[in-house]
Amino acid sequence: MKKTVAILVLLQLLSSVYTESCNEDICASVVSKCILTQSCKCEVKDAACYQSCIMCMGKKYFEECCACVDLCPAKKAPPLSQKSHVEDFEGVPELFDVLVSSPSDDLEYNWNIFTFPVDYEAKTSSSEKHSQLDTELNCTVVYMDSCISWNKCRQTCRSTGASSYRWFHDGCCECVGSTCLNYGVNESRCKHCPELEDEPEEGEDDMYEGFDDNLVDNSI
Repeated sequence: MKKTVAILVLLQLLSSVYTESCNEDICASVVSKCILTQSCKCEVKDAACYQSCIMCMGKKYFEECCACVDLCPAKKAPPLSQKSHVEDFEGVPELFDVLVSSPSDDLEYNWNIFTFPVDYEAKTSSSEKHSQLDTELNCTVVYMDSCISWNKCRQTCRSTGASSYRWFHDGCCECVGSTCLNYGVNESRCKHCPELEDEPEEGEDDMYEGFDDNLVDNSI
């Protein structure tokens, strides 16, 4: 009778710790053992707690089964430079081409221009959009030198005649020409952005000023 009760209690404990990310087929046996010995029962998730559970399961099983006991190390959030928002414009390609070929000193921001060849034939997903274009064209993108807010990036790129833009969450702004695929270059390359962390810029909290939560989020 006592054995039956013990089994029922164990099953109840197991059902309470298993989550969708817990692989029961692999983890059931080792997790059962470590629950019974209370090696993975931690009131405080500190180094001693993790060490006790790893010693009970073994490193290989802990990496596979930590979700079963809610002890998986927290995943680090991707750097802001790896997250970006994009948007399309009607665009004025003629204006954009003039500006990038003969930059004006009257512009509010300094920028860097990158031009590289794009093979449309290899990009089958964009075949319809560029069916009338040559199979090889150059893509030109413009990076603002300094960090600017999302709203400023949007306004600036629209004023250049760009066909789209990509604003990185670190404040880097990229205006994209009409012959580019996938919103230009998915890499933050602004010369002076992001700024050094030990020298925060005034108004940093305004970086997301006017930000549209419904805008497509490309975390690529």
